[in-house]
Amino acid sequence: MNAAWALVSLPVALIATPIAAAVARRTGVVDRPGPLKIQQAPVPYLGGVAVFVAMAGPIAVVRPMLLVPLACLLALGLADDLGDLAPRLRLVCEVAIGAVGGAIVPVPGPFGAVVTAAFVVGLVNAVNLLDGLDGLAGGVVCASAIGFALIGGAARVPGIALAGALGGFLWYNRPPARIYLGDSGAYLCGGALALLAALALGDGHGLAAWAAVPLLVALPVFDTTVAILRRSRAGKPLFAGDRSHVYDQLVDRGSSRPRAVAVFVLAQLALMVIAVVVLRLDPVWAVAAAMGCVIVLVGTAAWGGFLARTEPSS
Repeated sequence: MNAAWALVSLPVALIATPIAAAVARRTGVVDRPGPLKIQQAPVPYLGGVAVFVAMAGPIAVVRPMLLVPLACLLALGLADDLGDLAPRLRLVCEVAIGAVGGAIVPVPGPFGAVVTAAFVVGLVNAVNLLDGLDGLAGGVVCASAIGFALIGGAARVPGIALAGALGGFLWYNRPPARIYLGDSGAYLCGGALALLAALALGDGHGLAAWAAVPLLVALPVFDTTVAILRRSRAGKPLFAGDRSHVYDQLVDRGSSRPRAVAVFVLAQLALMVIAVVVLRLDPVWAVAAAMGCVIVLVGTAAWGGFLARTEPSS
């Protein structure tokens, strides 16, 4: 079957996203300005609903059971958008949904279901924390999805569907955004990346896949890790909100917001290309190449001073 048909998600997203925005405005599901918000006026949520609608068709044809955890994450995010769920309740729900994902797509190994569940919980929160600038989370996840599509195998069609859906959504989410992913979209995208990772690891590429797949989700994990380490050094709650993520610090240092988004998306695209190459290397060289990328990211965080600052100066 030609996987290109999965790109039907692109035009569906172009149609579904403004409809979702109109529904959000009519029902009051909007993100209002606040201390940690960059917008000056309310912006509709429900972008995640449009992304789900756009990617659901292709996924339903090839891997219909994937829609179960994805729909649950979408619903959890909608509940959070509407009512700000307690962190403990949210985490319990994420773990439960991760367990469902692990039962459907366990990675190879005796604890494969647990590993997939950990992927889901980790990436749901990583993408949610990354969703701080117009087009940022959607652009980075789209770049990652393209990588999963390129490495082929079981992740190809879901990867194309996710990339196409986000491509259509980003037309309206590019700066200045006319609609946001919301928690529903961030949870959906993070969970989708986790399931794509599990699918890719199950395709029989062995150690090379374990070296390549982390590169495909490296930027959300990198930014979240830096945020946790910085807050820990400052003695702040690890999961408290602030505006000192790496992308915020880039803006605070003089970069425009669109340029900061471009830096992140281009960096993930570069890592995606490296991951596609790494997957085809001898396992020893694959691991060495992946470790080299990790060293570059750690060096960027340390020598760039991104761990030192706790709040923007302005």
